Amino acid sequence: MSDVETALRGPQAYAMARRALELMERHQVWPTALNFEIWTHFVADPEGALARELTRLISIGEPLTELLSEELAAAYLPKARLNEQIRDAGDLLSKELAAVAKAIQNAQKTNAAFGKTLAGAAEQFEAPENLEAMRTVVAGLTVATRRVQKENKSLEQRLAESTAEVDRLREHLEQVRRDATTDGLTNLANRKAFDEELDRACAETDDNGDSLCLAVLDIDHFKGFNDTWGHQTGDQVIRYVASVIGRVGAPPRFAARYGGEEFAMIFPREDATMVTALLEEIREEVASRMLKRRSTNEDLGTITISAGFAQRHRGEASHSLMERADAALYASKRGGRNKVSSAEASAESANAA
Repeated sequence: MSDVETALRGPQAYAMARRALELMERHQVWPTALNFEIWTHFVADPEGALARELTRLISIGEPLTELLSEELAAAYLPKARLNEQIRDAGDLLSKELAAVAKAIQNAQKTNAAFGKTLAGAAEQFEAPENLEAMRTVVAGLTVATRRVQKENKSLEQRLAESTAEVDRLREHLEQVRRDATTDGLTNLANRKAFDEELDRACAETDDNGDSLCLAVLDIDHFKGFNDTWGHQTGDQVIRYVASVIGRVGAPPRFAARYGGEEFAMIFPREDATMVTALLEEIREEVASRMLKRRSTNEDLGTITISAGFAQRHRGEASHSLMERADAALYASKRGGRNKVSSAEASAESANAA
């Protein structure tokens, strides 16, 4: 049991629950079961990853919607991590069954060869000089071997049926895993999946020496747009931007909704020049489209995005790379928005100043 779960089962739990309700009321968050779980974790572990992320979202004025609560739960609550454990268990079960199937297949081959050997021996004993008793023994052994082969065939059929069922279960578990790592609004990867992929990509580049770039993108003035047109229209805009990012960020690249109106992209084996061109392609496409409100067909005008990226240094930790990409994004914001900045260029500008 985690420290948070322990705290929520102790004498201080009621005080923490009251504090959680006070915070939800202050931030105008409905006291649903999911929100209550999130905010009690926030109170119980104010230095934890969930609390830090929630504090960051509040500080930038991110609307605390139900969708955001679902994303936070998927990324940080213990129940969400259960999906990964289920997937791992399913994979182990499949491997075990594959090993069993192979063992039985080998046993069948051995038994078949044994049966042929015994049958040959029975034919040899047909010679007059062989004793009748020996023929009887060998014939009996042959019958016994055939019986084993028949039983093995039945077992093979049952195993095939079991394997088909396990394959179905594994497919279901894989779908659960995909759902747990996919953002519900945009169908891009979610924050949890992004964090895992970034750690994996960093480890891989340390092994093979390839280049790696990380980009962070943000919709400009999105809060004002949301306040003017409402969250549903804001969600339309997020989905549109995600569709552009997702097209450019198809594998082997990796695109994710990082939170709210912010996105992140991983570019393995691509250098700063290539990444700059790709991010400019995204920026220009987003800015070129005149948006309309789906429900009323009203003109919404155009939107823009700002982007920043960093090229990873060998051995650099993922959080350090993320911080440099974030700094480049803020440089784009300070520079007038609707632009792409690199961490290296931003650092050179700062040093020159």
